[in-house]
Amino acid sequence: MIDPLERWARFGEKPDFAGFLTYGGAPATQDPADLRGFDVAVVGAPTDDLVSDRPGTRYGPRAIRAASCPPGPHLEVGIDAFEALKVVDFGDAAVLPADALRTHEAIEATVAQVLGAGALPVVLGGDHAITEPSVRAVSAVHGPVGMIHFDTHTDTGAEVFGVEISHGTFIRRLVEEGAIESTRYAQIGLRGYWPGEAEFAWQAERGITSLFAHDVRDLGIREVVRRAVEAVGPGPVYLTVDVDVLDPAFLGGGTGTPEPGGMSSTELLLAVRTVAAELELVGVDVVEVIPTAVGSADLSALVADRVVREALTGIALRRRAAGAGAAARAGAAGAEG
Repeated sequence: MIDPLERWARFGEKPDFAGFLTYGGAPATQDPADLRGFDVAVVGAPTDDLVSDRPGTRYGPRAIRAASCPPGPHLEVGIDAFEALKVVDFGDAAVLPADALRTHEAIEATVAQVLGAGALPVVLGGDHAITEPSVRAVSAVHGPVGMIHFDTHTDTGAEVFGVEISHGTFIRRLVEEGAIESTRYAQIGLRGYWPGEAEFAWQAERGITSLFAHDVRDLGIREVVRRAVEAVGPGPVYLTVDVDVLDPAFLGGGTGTPEPGGMSSTELLLAVRTVAAELELVGVDVVEVIPTAVGSADLSALVADRVVREALTGIALRRRAAGAGAAARAGAAGAEG
């Protein structure tokens, strides 16, 4: 186990540009035995062999780790996720360039090690196809999962450019094999010109909830999230965030398939925290970051870091509420006795 803050402990924090690079300055390990006792383990999935447009997301995990967020409590909700949760960086899955099959096997195995230790996996992509092995690992433990999916695109195609395995087709396979429970699956932020009638007909037959960018515009993000949370309901849920759900103005060109007319960072961060606070998350990923620089000037990596931090904040809020509820019930039982 490596503590990247060790040499700066007397100062309380280290400079972003110094020391070992881990997510949020969390301790790091590649030994599954070290994961015991941690609440959350961050896993990198640096691969982009299955993109249909611009490559570069293989550099996403490194850039997200470098996009530092200052320590301390969330200024809106008053909780420090890194104090409330024990977070560890489990390093990157052993991806292999030009071998998507073995890369996905490595991601699934690495996420399975996190789950086997009782921790919640947070996966940094990588292209969106990395969600497929991650969800497979999660559903092997929790059974069919619900899903909240922030994206410009549905990723439910049967094929893209005649190819069945890509970052635009993985959802269809996960639904058809039963890893995702389709009636507990909600998409948020859809817009643009793909997919078409065939894909949406396939979704409608399976009870998938689709909420569009124009719904965010017309209804507001709180109402859209309320509808998504209601559709997914109780039970284990996987949260996946493709940063291209944002308007390109908030990404600085740092994603592969940008589409104008998207959400703002403010809307997305509130939505992610709300979902994490209200639903039983069992896995999280953020994907499709193409770094344009290294460090905090990288807009897409910076927002991806904040997406993860908001998810952790929501998880911490949910656990605090559950603890308070348990304490209240214990107190009431003691009073009755």
